[in-house]
Amino acid sequence: MSAFSAAWSGNYPAPAKLNLMLRVVGRRADGYHLLQTVFRFIDYGDTLRFRVRDDGVIARVNDIPGVPADSDLCVRAARLLQRHSGTLLGAEIELEKRLPMGGGLGGGSSDAATTLLVLNHLWRTQVTKAQLLDLAQQLGADVPVFVFGDNAFAEGIGERLQALTLPPAWYVVLCPPVMVPTAAVFSHLDLKRDSEKVKMQGFSEAMQINDLQALVVWLCPEVARHLAWLGEHVQQGRVQMTGSGACVFASFGSEAAAQQVLAALPADMRGFLAQGLPHHPLRDLSGSQAR
Repeated sequence: MSAFSAAWSGNYPAPAKLNLMLRVVGRRADGYHLLQTVFRFIDYGDTLRFRVRDDGVIARVNDIPGVPADSDLCVRAARLLQRHSGTLLGAEIELEKRLPMGGGLGGGSSDAATTLLVLNHLWRTQVTKAQLLDLAQQLGADVPVFVFGDNAFAEGIGERLQALTLPPAWYVVLCPPVMVPTAAVFSHLDLKRDSEKVKMQGFSEAMQINDLQALVVWLCPEVARHLAWLGEHVQQGRVQMTGSGACVFASFGSEAAAQQVLAALPADMRGFLAQGLPHHPLRDLSGSQAR
């Protein structure tokens, strides 16, 4: 019997996210930080392709510098779903990376979520959305929102999600050539950990702050330089960092306005233009079970 029971699937998106707000409101006894954040999906990200195997083998078929296959979140996600569902099928995974590692855009988390959603569909394992969310949380704090499927207001360590309707927007995202160590930022003594909680109903542009930004700017001069340049080219609205960095962004009311700023980007800076999405492009694959 051939190891392959299907041809390569189509291209499946793993979109980036922006944290429009990130507040650290406390810390649990186990050391995890309590957060409030707003996740926004954008139409820029990685792309995955899958080919189902009938011998149970799960493998990533292409090399990605700095990401060994066995520690890749999408490989770990596939194996976790395989164990949970008891399927005898496997998969080959091809991952096209566009999102920078350590950029705060959720690239690895998004890859993992797309893998859970697509393989649950291709393997016909019929794992419910609630179960997929539980598996996602085992893979990392940012993975559940990509399975959840809607832009969201998140609390706890990022697992308590409420769908949030956000207005249309275009974003210029700059990618400083540094990787910010998330664990080091959250463990730093100077991190602000006592922000007041806010209510989802009151979320507005005025609340778009990131409690990690001041510390990361101090630790990483390149992040500070990119923030300063973008701030000089934004006439209104906030310029801020996403996640724990290093990427920074600004929002615009039109594609033309965003494109004008991106066109002025210096040769030694890298960035991209993206449109905010109303929801995750694979939201329907999560099904309606246990929504």
